[in-house]
Amino acid sequence: MYVIAILGNFTILFIVKSEQSLHVPMYYFLCMLAISYLVLCMSTLPKMLSIFWFKSREIDFSACLTQMFFIHCVSVIESGTFVAMGFDRYVAICHPLRHSIILTNPLVAKIGLAIVLRGSIVILPFSLLARQWPYCRTNVIPQSYCGHMAVVKLACADISVNSYYGLFVLFCVLGLDAIFIAMTYVQILRVIFSLPTNDARFKAFGTCGSHLFVILAFYIPGLIFSLMYRFAQNVPLHFQVLFPNVYLFIPPMLNPIIYGFLYIVPTHWRPKLDTELQLRPNQHQSKCPYHIQ
Repeated sequence: MYVIAILGNFTILFIVKSEQSLHVPMYYFLCMLAISYLVLCMSTLPKMLSIFWFKSREIDFSACLTQMFFIHCVSVIESGTFVAMGFDRYVAICHPLRHSIILTNPLVAKIGLAIVLRGSIVILPFSLLARQWPYCRTNVIPQSYCGHMAVVKLACADISVNSYYGLFVLFCVLGLDAIFIAMTYVQILRVIFSLPTNDARFKAFGTCGSHLFVILAFYIPGLIFSLMYRFAQNVPLHFQVLFPNVYLFIPPMLNPIIYGFLYIVPTHWRPKLDTELQLRPNQHQSKCPYHIQ
């Protein structure tokens, strides 16, 4: 999984950088996603491999908090990147003639910077709050990396503020992102189902299917994982070890596979779809109106 995630995401970065035709907003956001996964893998998997291979099960407290910050920060950045990718697909399908006018390179750069700053600012209190608690109980974390709730549960103090703030991030940050993505794809699906031929619908689904699959692979395990440590009682230890690993490492491994085979390779689909949408502006005027400036 480590090799596939590292080589696959580096390959995405190399292909996008080398291929001039891929220098468009969707692939810029895909590069952001690949970089996020590389940061996530490099901050967690080497230590995990040392645990399983060399029985090196100790980690310095500061290193643990640093790892915690990167894990959760990357999750928020990943969620924000999915929102940006969904917005790009919405503009490309619902407003194809205005795509290059709306999503300019300066705007894409500002969106990327805002995503990174939001993730850093929102997640920084996790490490700051965890550092201030006294730890006098067992120092064994029931998983192979430093997750927020797994660490603070070892504290000899009332950690309600950590739990409440974690729920705030889960529902008010990641939850709002998921709602926005859902609203975006409702509009996209309305346009897709209004296309006249099955071939056109298939091409449209081809541009969005990989995105939706990666989104589901991120949000569904993430929601289960976040709620498990707060509300589930007597969760088997092997499940506490296995499921967080699935949540953390399956998306980085699937990202290059899904986008490589279903999105980067068939790049000839999207121009054909955009051309078909541009040739029939009146038919979609009521669904997704656009105007030539």
